[in-house]
Amino acid sequence: MGFSLEDMDMSVSCLEASYKHVKACVSENHGMKVSIPYISQVKRKCGLHVGQNHTLSRTENARAPQCPPEKKTAIMDALKHFQMI
Repeated sequence: MGFSLEDMDMSVSCLEASYKHVKACVSENHGMKVSIPYISQVKRKCGLHVGQNHTLSRTENARAPQCPPEKKTAIMDALKHFQMI
């Protein structure tokens, strides 16, 4: 089972660009997979709204891994593509 951006409506407005859209854009343009927590980290650093579920830690002393620079760049490109930044 494959995935193609041709099947996805890429005319999504910046308010409607979901994590799924961002992940697909990064995969298509940069050939890498990114996680929702990484997308949330980058969105938060850009001052964008992040849903409450993506900011809560599951354990009291949990430390979220930091998004690697190459993935941060790819996510930023996707956010620019959707005109979110």
